[in-house]
Amino acid sequence: QVQVVESGGGLVQAGGSLRLSCAASGIIFSINAMGWYRQAPGKERELVAVITSRGSTDYGDSVKGRFTISRANAKNTVYLQMNSLKPEDTAVYYCKADTVATAWSSSDYWGQGTQVTVSS
Repeated sequence: QVQVVESGGGLVQAGGSLRLSCAASGIIFSINAMGWYRQAPGKERELVAVITSRGSTDYGDSVKGRFTISRANAKNTVYLQMNSLKPEDTAVYYCKADTVATAWSSSDYWGQGTQVTVSS
């Protein structure tokens, strides 16, 4: 059984910083990519940032230059450093582990989400 667990959300003032962490656990052979998505009330879930096992990254246009994704492959862990936060960054942030290979299957897994609230 694979679990994906996020941590690090909270309340911060505009202009501040937060660091999110996400760890995938279980008997995992490999993970192709890990990423962060967010969903604000009344809006669709959108890509924030993604990183492959080789270190290639991609970011949503609204966070480029402010957010940085990094990964510790040996720990199946991904981090999201969020700087210069804006009220419009307020959302539930979800971690996704893409193409997780175990002895029995290859599937995608989502975490339960962590709330990030940026006050003006």
